[in-house]
Amino acid sequence: MSVTKPTYINPAREDRDLSPEEVDAFGAELDALRKRVVADIGETDARYIRRIRMAVRWTEVLGRGLLCFGWFPPTWLLGTFVLAISKILENMELGHNVLHGQYNWMNDPAFNSATYEWDIVCPSSFWRETHNHIHHTYTNVIGKDDDVGYGLARLFPEQRWKSFYRWQMVWVSIQAILFEWAVAIQDLRLDKYFKGRPPAGFQGKMGEFKNKVSKQLLRDYLFVPLLTLLAFGQFWSVLAGNAVANILRNLWTFTVIFCGHFTEKTAVFPLESLRNETRGQWYLRQLKGSSNLSGGKLLHIMTGNLSHQIEHHLFPDIPARRYAAISQEVQAMCQRYGQTYNTGTMTGQFATVVARLWKYRKPNSVGSMASAGA
Repeated sequence: MSVTKPTYINPAREDRDLSPEEVDAFGAELDALRKRVVADIGETDARYIRRIRMAVRWTEVLGRGLLCFGWFPPTWLLGTFVLAISKILENMELGHNVLHGQYNWMNDPAFNSATYEWDIVCPSSFWRETHNHIHHTYTNVIGKDDDVGYGLARLFPEQRWKSFYRWQMVWVSIQAILFEWAVAIQDLRLDKYFKGRPPAGFQGKMGEFKNKVSKQLLRDYLFVPLLTLLAFGQFWSVLAGNAVANILRNLWTFTVIFCGHFTEKTAVFPLESLRNETRGQWYLRQLKGSSNLSGGKLLHIMTGNLSHQIEHHLFPDIPARRYAAISQEVQAMCQRYGQTYNTGTMTGQFATVVARLWKYRKPNSVGSMASAGA
């Protein structure tokens, strides 16, 4: 008899049903893998993340320096691109991974998840709650994981259809451009606020949100352009460069995250899947709700190693630079246990995301959850 929790069947996956003993063995193997990797974490990992921080700083200096000569179009383009690279690297490989507590063992406040504040409008405390806690605990569970569609998109037939989904290609395009704002307001639960039922602590969170937004906007769109105006006579070119760099970072982050969660072979789960969930079943849910991106070392770094989203969901607090090596063992395990290891190129995976957005914008192929009124 299968011990796997009830899931919505994804015909794109070809997973073998596992016996209770196999599920336990699967979980035990992953626990053993985690133990071996954690025991090996040390100075090499510390040097790596310090080099990443240094790369973030120097690319920011170079990008902003080039924008000082923004009157020359090639210089403006190059400066904007380099600044975008800095922001992407800070957001993905530095900020995201530090906020997961991957480097708390260093006992360095600069790399501590509780004190690190990253370069987007979303306060770090918001991200730790909505992402680290809720998303990574209830990955792809309908009704618990707000990251499934982020409230704006229907990507699975199990999601209840609403009329505004007809235009979700428009909503999601706007969300991609302003992605840092989308994740910033997620923890505020504005839907409840506008219904007259603000969540507990709403005013305090709104104050924190306004404070973070003010700092980000004043730095990129007032103080830095003004300083450049005084020193080099440039203002609008610097302001525009900062804005475009932020948008490029948003588009990249959006693409990476959607490719990691909403591709053709990812699955969602009903609430009852959480009932008496074992460690092995939790690992299986992470595996089935994730997808990887194939590519070289540069792609892995620029995605914050979320190109290994499967490994990240399995071991979110292990330094992400380790995922490439871990993936080889995880793939071998999937082959032995007859489980799909969902990976593909970024263009191929993103194409399936777009296909999902297009298909499920209409009230067709409604899943059992929607029909049951869950």
